[in-house]
Amino acid sequence: MQLHRLYKKRLTLPDSTMALLLHIDTATEQASVCLSRDASILGLISSSEQKNHAGFVQPAIQELMQTNGCSLTELDAVSVTAGPGSYTGLRVGMATAKGICYALQKPLILVNTLEVMARAMLTELEAGGLPAPDTWLCPMIDARRMEVFTAWYDLSLTEIQPPQALILEAGCFDEMLGKRPVFFGGSGHTKLKMLLNSPNASFSHSLHTAANLAVLALKYFRIGRFANLAYSEPLYVKEFFNPVKKV
Repeated sequence: MQLHRLYKKRLTLPDSTMALLLHIDTATEQASVCLSRDASILGLISSSEQKNHAGFVQPAIQELMQTNGCSLTELDAVSVTAGPGSYTGLRVGMATAKGICYALQKPLILVNTLEVMARAMLTELEAGGLPAPDTWLCPMIDARRMEVFTAWYDLSLTEIQPPQALILEAGCFDEMLGKRPVFFGGSGHTKLKMLLNSPNASFSHSLHTAANLAVLALKYFRIGRFANLAYSEPLYVKEFFNPVKKV
């Protein structure tokens, strides 16, 4: 298993809180879990083996807690990327987060996968200098063939277009690119590159992790945006297609 570990990395977040939060992301190709307290990432473990998300997540959580001398009972909340993404990956993450929250009576925080990706893209964009204020962020998740799951955000991460399944074709972003710069990213953006020829289009190469989820989850924790455990479920965007005929 290809695991990557990171500990004691400071997040640039204002108005610190002493909340101890666990973050789980198994929505896409790379899975990761991290533990944060206040504005610090205490530890991050990631795996690039997409088919082993179920086998990765529980041992990784246990390692995080042991390394930091913490118990799950000390958690103030658990956050998880709720979708869109891999059907299996979303179920793994959601079941793990809900199981911990239900057993220990902890709040559950759901964050859209595309919003987490946009957070990572924004960090990359800002590292290169101040972007044009009217820039939009367009994260994309490969949904096979020429389809992607996507949403659009401005630089404050305000949602402009809700998550949707989109078939990529020539001219599909012409109107948007004619008005403003657009920063595309995620596993689906490589299919778009060959269809675009606009100076307003640029592309991200960053991969999101549970550390990006942590930034958003802390914000939602502070305002008390918690999910209902009984009714929480993954955001699939579109129904699962099974090519095997039912008997």
